Amino acid sequence: MFDKRKLIPKVMILAVAGIFAASTAFATSGMPRYQGNPMPGSSVVPGTVNYVEGSVALDGQALTSDAVGKAKLGENQVLSTAQGKAEILLTPGVYLRMGDNSAVRMLSPNLTDTRVALLNGEATVEVTELFKENHLQVGVAGIMTTLIKPGLYEFNADHPQVAVYTGEASVLSADREISVKEGHAAQLTGPVKVTKFDRKAVQDPLYAWSNLRSEYNAQASAESAQAVYAGWGPYWYGPGWYWNPYWDMYGFLPGYGMLYSPFGWPFFSPALAFYAPIYFHGPLRAGVVAAGARPFARVPSAGVAHGLAAPRMGGGFAAGGGFGGGRR
Repeated sequence: MFDKRKLIPKVMILAVAGIFAASTAFATSGMPRYQGNPMPGSSVVPGTVNYVEGSVALDGQALTSDAVGKAKLGENQVLSTAQGKAEILLTPGVYLRMGDNSAVRMLSPNLTDTRVALLNGEATVEVTELFKENHLQVGVAGIMTTLIKPGLYEFNADHPQVAVYTGEASVLSADREISVKEGHAAQLTGPVKVTKFDRKAVQDPLYAWSNLRSEYNAQASAESAQAVYAGWGPYWYGPGWYWNPYWDMYGFLPGYGMLYSPFGWPFFSPALAFYAPIYFHGPLRAGVVAAGARPFARVPSAGVAHGLAAPRMGGGFAAGGGFGGGRR
């Protein structure tokens, strides 16, 4: 089930055969450039709201889709949902997603010390990239869990536990560090107890919604990578979050190569933008195929463009802000 090749849905995604074909297609198709002013506070910080659906509030004040990219959880602020869902950005490549009737408090919004507490309800944390300088923790019922590796984690505050679908976490309880590996869950009431769980049996609605959001995030990031590479998008500031005005959200761009989310969706560096799928907007989305397009084929990321730095392009607008720890 967790083989990445099996996690990719069997859909056909259009991609450009080469960057020359991509540039030509966009130049002749009348596709709009990245336009408009930079997002307010475009230097993204952990706690930035990236998506809201239904009833969502920040410290009791209702949020709408207009708040996406602008609203940020400051220290001790609480983001809550009723019949709604929300997605917030933590460190680059890390998404926290909240289900219905949930609440999260931001304990520390710092890049090298990012801590949140789940007060009630459920949340998933998708970690596509984690630098050694990042210190990422999620609290439930007064117990802090440190996320050690890229992976998918689900937290429940109503029945205090952390479930590790993939990755590895460390639970700090009574001055003891307890390792929780993939396929295991830790009960966070009383003495911490780690048990195996059936990852297929616990794929709840929040899991399914998180998978869908991960797909959308990957699509937005693919477009941003191509925009940076081709010079009709934002400037390249290194790994981090880049605002995509067509998707109305931030997308994650790795510093180099290609990374897969825990759900198997690919994220491309601008250096590999020619491998990224093209997602058309407006009438083009109805199935118009650019000349030279072919079905998207997954390619190995190991070392394909390791160490390559994408050039700083001057043809686009700096519509977003990236931050990150640089190369490993």
